[in-house]
Amino acid sequence: MSAEFDLLGPLPTGTTVLEASAGTGKTYTIAALVTRYVVEGHARLSQMLIITFGRAATEELRERVRAQLREAELAL
Repeated sequence: MSAEFDLLGPLPTGTTVLEASAGTGKTYTIAALVTRYVVEGHARLSQMLIITFGRAATEELRERVRAQLREAELAL
């Protein structure tokens, strides 16, 4: 069963699994959610566990999260 997801809506609580086909924006969405949790004070980065599969996907996700956090820091 899939649910409608709103990136700007209420933040998910508990364990959240994002599952979608290639090219659907998962990496963008995960990076944006991590940034929101940190910036809005709901969690520290050290409290988050973000998992993806494959070395290339891991590197892309790591860089995307870093870039989003840098942008947020500069904006604030």
